[in-house]
Amino acid sequence: MEKGEVKNRVEEPSAEYGKYTYADYLTWQMDEMVELIKGKIFKQVAAPRRIHQEVSGKIFNKLYNFLEKHPCKVYVAPFDVRLPVRSKKHEDIDTVVQPDICVICDPGKLDELGCVGAPDLIIEILSPGNNKKELQNKYEVYEESGVKEYWVIHPNECTLIVNSLVKGKYNASRIFTHGDKVVSLAVEGFVLDLEEVFEGMM
Repeated sequence: MEKGEVKNRVEEPSAEYGKYTYADYLTWQMDEMVELIKGKIFKQVAAPRRIHQEVSGKIFNKLYNFLEKHPCKVYVAPFDVRLPVRSKKHEDIDTVVQPDICVICDPGKLDELGCVGAPDLIIEILSPGNNKKELQNKYEVYEESGVKEYWVIHPNECTLIVNSLVKGKYNASRIFTHGDKVVSLAVEGFVLDLEEVFEGMM
């Protein structure tokens, strides 16, 4: 497949689930970041806004420092997370995402290509143009794949919602904002002070 042909397909993703797999994904040579959700291609609309990067950096640093002597590992995008359904074979995986931040506590899920299987914690930061992907498409695959906690942050509104997996379904928390401290159940002992994360953003 020619590079130009791939780019055209990325601009007009197929509406049919199951059209592309991780095996296809590995053959693509593209400048922009893309994700594969149930076989459908999603490309990043534009580079993340400055406020997105600031929030991501602050949270990543806090998690990294907290986990420095911990078996769990934290990664920031771009980092491939494969979410298998039938098997871990490349040709059977049709969902490959790049969460803004993810924490993996099972070292058996990590390999040279990234993560295969559900991370314990995923944090996504909303940006203009990606809200539907984060709030609907990714929500569904994270829930189905067994991601224990899925945090959604709206940097412009300075809010955070925690989706916790209970009996295979997500339960949403109240809306957290300035002055709140968010406790993670998936990453035991980690507490995020939103006053520090959103400082100077209101």
